[in-house]
Amino acid sequence: MKKLQLASLTLAALLLAGCGTSAASTAESTSEAVSTEETAPAATAAPAETPAPAAALPDGVYTAKFNTDSSMFHANEAVDGMGTLTVENGTMTFHVSLQSQKIVNLYPGMAADAPAHESDWLQPTVDTVTYSDGTSDEVYGFDIPVAAVDADFQLAILGTKGTWYDHTVSVSDAEPAAEDAAAAAVEIPADGSYTCAVTLEGGSGRATVESPAALTVADGIMTATIVWSSPNYDYMLVDGEKYLPVNTDGNSTFEIPVAALDTALAVTADTVAMSTPHEIDYTLTFDSATLAAAE
Repeated sequence: MKKLQLASLTLAALLLAGCGTSAASTAESTSEAVSTEETAPAATAAPAETPAPAAALPDGVYTAKFNTDSSMFHANEAVDGMGTLTVENGTMTFHVSLQSQKIVNLYPGMAADAPAHESDWLQPTVDTVTYSDGTSDEVYGFDIPVAAVDADFQLAILGTKGTWYDHTVSVSDAEPAAEDAAAAAVEIPADGSYTCAVTLEGGSGRATVESPAALTVADGIMTATIVWSSPNYDYMLVDGEKYLPVNTDGNSTFEIPVAALDTALAVTADTVAMSTPHEIDYTLTFDSATLAAAE
């Protein structure tokens, strides 16, 4: 009997030990799972894309507004907060006349970086401004590189006391300059028939062309009638294209395309007046100021 009781107690102890080990293993497994879940690295967010700067304006000259974050740093009142934006080969430069000569340098960037980049300091020009009362003054102006219009950028200033200051500026409201707008308006006149003074340069200087010349505009394309002072020209070359005379009697007459007024047009005329034909290079310039409707 005692042996049977002893065997029962031993079996019970073994069963209890096995349950304890199983419970402990389960607890440890659960703890490891929780720990692994808590320490797993968070997913990395995709970096935000930086908006691309606005494309440069077409080549030309514009008036534009100069915006700053300070009443102490601004365009001269004589220019009404405006400056001149020049675009050449896609590169934009803004010229602004300031209110005095107290700002001696500018730096495209942060003030803290300016001392180490002296070669990048913008140097002043001396501008004469005229106020509404008729008085004038000499102030400093600057040519500022501009990456994009209507976008803020950093521009540090250096005063006469030798301290750099940070400023945020922008160039906005760009409009073609008045002189450029006027030139564009006459570059290609409205469709119709006109006369226009023409100047011939090149050659020996003995040949001439009739001026004013007849100028016809059709579908925005200008064609000029060129009448030479000689009947001995048998063709003309314009932009690599050959043009033959449009007449059989009298002085040689050609109808050739004109790309723009007030711009020298390179042409070549072949003359048979010599023992052998000769191509001679000339330029023709049509003066927009003389443009008049044909009678």
